[in-house]
This record gives sequence, structure tokens and C-alpha cells, in this order.
Amino acid sequence: MPPTVPTCDEVCPGARARRVGEVRHDSPASRARRRAGCPRTADPRPASPWHGQAPVVAMVSLGGAIGATARYGAARLWPVETGGFPWTTFWVNVIGCAVIGVFMVVITDVWAAHRLVRPFFGTGVLGGFTTFSTYAVDIQKLVDSGHPGTGLAYLAATLCAALTAVWLAVTATRRALVRRQR
Repeated sequence: MPPTVPTCDEVCPGARARRVGEVRHDSPASRARRRAGCPRTADPRPASPWHGQAPVVAMVSLGGAIGATARYGAARLWPVETGGFPWTTFWVNVIGCAVIGVFMVVITDVWAAHRLVRPFFGTGVLGGFTTFSTYAVDIQKLVDSGHPGTGLAYLAATLCAALTAVWLAVTATRRALVRRQR
């Protein structure tokens, strides 16, 4: 005699009387209900926020706090005079772009990173460290204080240097990886 598959009522007594769950968990009980053709395939347990985006948001927040603190520290260590070229923000953005170039090659070509590494370091730390908002405010301050030439030079130099830094970092990292594999 072939084995019989239990019915929905045998696996999930009272299923018809209960509301169909919104969240589908893959527990042994929910798998048994699915095999039995039970319409109520979700576990009665509420979904944990840690199964969704909460860990990603937490890692971005933590990384952002670290990156922004590092940027603030750099600005305190190397203050810029009013009307002068904002070297601190310039170098923070260029260095951050170079690091993201290396990081993206490493986590996409070399290392199978945990799913939270990229949000923590790429989006959080480096996103908090580099700063488009301070870059824009610095340009506005330079223009408002009567230094539009310096503001325009800063605008162009940051854009060119940041894109060059990413390109050089990606290229150098990939070449180093090819040499390492030989």
C-alpha cells in the first residue's frame, strides 16, 4: 500500500476557521501544510523585522555614523580658511572614491562577502565619509564670498579627480588580482 499524504485538516486542524496568514515562513509545519495542500501555508508566528530590511538599514546607519565621524575628524584636523580651496573635502571625496573602487572589485571579483558588508561599508562608511552635500555647500560659499573662480575650479577638480580615482583604483586592483593569480 503506497504511503498516503495527510490532508489539510489532519496537518492543520481548524485551518478553515482561521484566517490565511500573510507571511510565508519555511518551517517544517508550513512545509507539511503545503504538501497536504493546505490553503493556510504561513506560520502563525509574526514576521520578525530582522527577516526584511531592518538589518540593512541598521548596517547603513552604523557605517554612516562611522564614515561621517571620520569626515568630521578630517575637517577638524585640516581646517580650510574662508575663501580658500576646500582641500579637506576635496581629498576626502577623492580618497573615498578610490576606496570604493577597490572595495567594489574585491567584493564582486574576489570575495563572496556577507550580504550586509556592502551596505555597511560601501553605502554606510564610504557614503558617510564622502560628501556631496559639503562639496555643494563649499562651492556655494566660495561663490557667495566673491571667489567664483575658486568655486568653479573646485567643482571641476573634484569631479575629475573623483572619477579618475575610481577608475585608477578599479584598474590597479584588477591588475593586482591578475598578477596574484599567475
